[in-house]
Amino acid sequence: MGQPAEKPRRATYADLEAVPPHKVAELVRGTLHVFPRPAPKHARASSGLGAELTGPFDHGKGGPGGWWILDEPELHFPDPDAPGAIDALVPDLAGWRRERMPELPETAYFALAPDWICEVLSPSTASFDRDEKMPVYAREGVRHAWLVDPIARTLEVYALGQDRCWGLAAVHRDAAHVRVEPFDAIELDLAVLWAK
Repeated sequence: MGQPAEKPRRATYADLEAVPPHKVAELVRGTLHVFPRPAPKHARASSGLGAELTGPFDHGKGGPGGWWILDEPELHFPDPDAPGAIDALVPDLAGWRRERMPELPETAYFALAPDWICEVLSPSTASFDRDEKMPVYAREGVRHAWLVDPIARTLEVYALGQDRCWGLAAVHRDAAHVRVEPFDAIELDLAVLWAK
């Protein structure tokens, strides 16, 4: 009789820290996920959206203010499968209402779940973003999620239901001008997200 198969070793935060800086690493339920840095269209969509939201919502210029809007913040949440372990996720963009988080933490990560996240999809990350990260965001109570696809030129808008499941609220395409929660105080021109 053969030996029983060994359980694979759970990755730790130390494994994540050992990833070379030219890669993006995230840790979900003990599995380390390593990806190349974003491609130009991905970076353009993320940067464009951040620029559109930061003025009116983070700085209060031409909008209501009241938010922290950040690029690629590292989020730490308890891993429900392993006491003492964490899930470490890095959304492309995230936002916190200042009423929930009046000051930025002193740590290099955020333990408080954002109110909104945005993931910019790429061929190498789309299934991970949808199948691994979105359930963690729901579990942690993130209220709003946007998935931006710079190749298909779409913005998918999700809202968290009472059952902690995502509901697809809308899909916007191409150069649409839209008002989308939680940032519906301004109109977004989606054309600024796509590389020209």
